[in-house]
Amino acid sequence: MFHILVVDDDRHTRILMEAILKAENYTVFTAENGEDALAVIDREHIDLVILDVMMPKMDGYEFTKTVRETDNNLPILMVSAKHLPEDKRKGFLVGTDDYITKPIDEEEMLLRIKALLRRAQIVNDQKIKIGDVVLDYNSFTVSKNGETQVLPQKEFLLLYKLLSYPGQIFTRIQLMDEIWGSESNTGWETVTVHIGRLRKRFEGWSEIEIESVRGLGYKAVKKS
Repeated sequence: MFHILVVDDDRHTRILMEAILKAENYTVFTAENGEDALAVIDREHIDLVILDVMMPKMDGYEFTKTVRETDNNLPILMVSAKHLPEDKRKGFLVGTDDYITKPIDEEEMLLRIKALLRRAQIVNDQKIKIGDVVLDYNSFTVSKNGETQVLPQKEFLLLYKLLSYPGQIFTRIQLMDEIWGSESNTGWETVTVHIGRLRKRFEGWSEIEIESVRGLGYKAVKKS
C-alpha cells in the first residue's frame, strides 16, 4: 500500500484530499506547511507528496528544493491556485515532478498520482514489465518467456525511454538530446534509424509497439 503525504495549510483541503485518497486505498499523512512535512518524511516512509505552493513558514517551492537536496526520486505533485506559466516553470525548476491547478479535478489528480507512482517504481526497480516482457536497465536486456536479447546501448535507452512514458509523444530532437546528448554531432536522422531497428527486432512481440506521430515524433504503446 502506498503512503501519500498531503501538505496544505487549509484544513478543509487536507480533509477532502485525505478522504479522496483513502477511498483509493492509499495510506495518508498530512501536514500544514513545509516544515511539518519534512518532519513527517523524517519519521515515516512516504511514496509521494501532494504539495500546496502558498503556505506559511516554508512554502511549496522551498520544500521541494530542500527535499531534492537529499532525495531525487520522491515524486512530488504540486497543487496551486497559481495558473501563470511562470509559476509552473518555477515549480519544475525547483524539482517538482508534476503540477496541477486548483480547483482540482479529482479524476485527473488520481490519474496523475498513479502515473507518478508507476514511474517512481520503474526508477527504483530499474525494470519495466509489460506482460511477459521485461526490460532490465542494468543489463540492457529485453526478455520474454526465456528468450533474452541484449540490445546495443542506444537502442535499449531509446526503447526504455519510450516505454517509461507510454502514450507520450517525443520529438526526434528530444530523443537525440536525451539519448545521444545535446553536444552530439549526430543528426536527428539516427533516431529514425534506431526506431527502425527496434521495430524489426521486436516485430513478432505484440507487447511492444512504437508508433510514428506524423509531424511530431514517436510514442510507445504499452500492451499487457
